[in-house]
Amino acid sequence: MKNIFIILGHSNTDTFSGSLADRYESGARESGHEVRRANLGDLSFDPILHRGYKEIQELEPDLVKIQNDISWADHIVIIYPNWWNTMPAILKGMFDRTFLPNFAFSIDGKSKSARPLLKGKSARVIISSGTYYPFVIRIRFGDYTNEISKGILGFCGIAPVRITSFGPTEYVTEQKKDQWKQKIHNLGKEGI
Repeated sequence: MKNIFIILGHSNTDTFSGSLADRYESGARESGHEVRRANLGDLSFDPILHRGYKEIQELEPDLVKIQNDISWADHIVIIYPNWWNTMPAILKGMFDRTFLPNFAFSIDGKSKSARPLLKGKSARVIISSGTYYPFVIRIRFGDYTNEISKGILGFCGIAPVRITSFGPTEYVTEQKKDQWKQKIHNLGKEGI
């Protein structure tokens, strides 16, 4: 059994992304995994890192809890819609504010090289797109998953990072959406 932390990176839980988070969570609980979840739209925090790393802002209680849940987790599941070929601002703001030096990575003083601090954890990133198939997005705009899989999670030592993409959510049948939800439920049961 795993400790699984689910992050819903959409500002609204009543969405397709929210239903995917519900299905992953129910599958994981059915199999006996320990599950914690954060719906970012329900939390209270400033998503702007105002002074970069020159002056670290005090973390709001909800962000302290996110750091604690990440530390506790063996497996992190991040679910969000693809907006403008990236994640919603609230999710990027959560990363900016919580994936800080001495939590997610450290910088060696002499070489200035980064050392990842979140090794030993795995991740599943679930991305939905409204108007395009994921492969069409990749062809037209490039790999929209690099930022999260390599630039954020991989940089901090989280591996493997598995990506699951669905779309176009606006143009498929409810039956197809139900198939996608069942796939996510099964991933939750497996804890991957």
